[in-house]
Amino acid sequence: MSFPPPPPTTVVSDPHEIANVAGAAGIRYLLEASEGLPLDVLVNLPSCVPASHLSSSGARLAAADLLPYLEHPRVLGLAEFMNVPGAVNGEADAVEKLLAFRGRPIDGHAPGVRGRTLAAYAAAGPWADHESVAPDEALEKLAVGLFVFLREGTAARNLEDLLPAVNPATAPRLAFCSDDRHPAELLGEGHVDHMLRRAVAGGVDPLLALRMATLSAAEAFGLRDRGAVAPGRWADLVAFDDLEGFAVHAVWFRGRKVAERGRALFSGGPQADESAVRGTVAVDLARLDLAVPARGGRMRVIVAREGQLITEEARLEPRVEGGRAVADPGRDLAKLAVLERHGNGGRYAVGFVQGLGLERGAIAGSVGHDSHNLTVAGMDDASMRTALEAVARAEGGYAAALGDEVLAVVPLPIAGLISDEPIEVVHAQMEALLGRTHERLGARSRDPFMQLAFLPLEVIPHLKLTDRGLVDVDRFELVDLWV
Repeated sequence: MSFPPPPPTTVVSDPHEIANVAGAAGIRYLLEASEGLPLDVLVNLPSCVPASHLSSSGARLAAADLLPYLEHPRVLGLAEFMNVPGAVNGEADAVEKLLAFRGRPIDGHAPGVRGRTLAAYAAAGPWADHESVAPDEALEKLAVGLFVFLREGTAARNLEDLLPAVNPATAPRLAFCSDDRHPAELLGEGHVDHMLRRAVAGGVDPLLALRMATLSAAEAFGLRDRGAVAPGRWADLVAFDDLEGFAVHAVWFRGRKVAERGRALFSGGPQADESAVRGTVAVDLARLDLAVPARGGRMRVIVAREGQLITEEARLEPRVEGGRAVADPGRDLAKLAVLERHGNGGRYAVGFVQGLGLERGAIAGSVGHDSHNLTVAGMDDASMRTALEAVARAEGGYAAALGDEVLAVVPLPIAGLISDEPIEVVHAQMEALLGRTHERLGARSRDPFMQLAFLPLEVIPHLKLTDRGLVDVDRFELVDLWV
């Protein structure tokens, strides 16, 4: 069954991705591009640009760079604070940002953080967290005073595992979030409405689930003028046909009906200056050498699992050809590379990943959390280079290649992250890309591109690859490929 995504009445956004590419200009672009819409696009300012010193982003934003935006009527507070060591250890840059936003909503990011470290992190200022993967983790975060968002995205599917944490006592501090969700799921399943259906099907009382989708979410961000049908609150309303399927009948924003049965009742939109967010892929592929000379011993290998952002570390004997470590389809072992694409030195690093499910060829993308450098994985160097060249020509996006043949491309020309086409067009492009990736490359995972996008994310345990090298996230330091 298909569920067209209902337009929300409020979005709390984090321009972290586009800010890592274009800096403050990316924040300005997002604010301009969402001005005057029949929904509130509110902003938490990105707290970690770059996410850490272990990756190269397109910009650096200190507290002083963020302060001018505090008076903007649609800016709430500080977005997910990923530098857990900085917050816990009192590092100067982290403390400066946290103090500058004290008293405002500060979103958190604490994957696997427990015990005394979690207590110190909560005391430093964050209000909420969306990285829990087990009920006991969610309950521990509630116990230290955090709001907890139950996540169900494309790459991270944690909702079902977290439902045991939901009860009448915890629901006021629980809400839903998707984090990252591809067009296919938005059009085919929905967004928060999909989470409502899943939660109720999993045994959650419909009224508790609705509270989590509305009032709890509003209170998590300090929004006291919405989230409930009550005097003095905005008439931002969604009408459902029932409390099981949650099929949306109509949506009102500020008391005006803006959508009905999946059809928008408004047209047009804001115009924004795109000059600072175009042409953001600057790479010199002629300098790229994907060869990995074998040094003897075992390799550190990233182990990816579908439906999870957390990766593991394996230590494997390499497959060696001509004195070089190469990919090994028989062990689902692909070569992986991350290339700095912001024109800031052109660094790159090469490693290996297990779990993407490719049999041949390569996939590449300019969406690579959080610095959004070019990321490519493949079973041979020629295919990897072809895929990278296709992404660069498109000024960003995703591509699949086999040898010197480009199988499909999804252009994302705005900051290498965003399409300028309607969602239906992007969906068709992604379906074609995924279809050819499955048919021609033998991909076994449902969406290897979403998996690929999180392999450089050096703030999610346990082993990741950035343009600077392999990152042991637990030790928060670079480590050698060879053990």
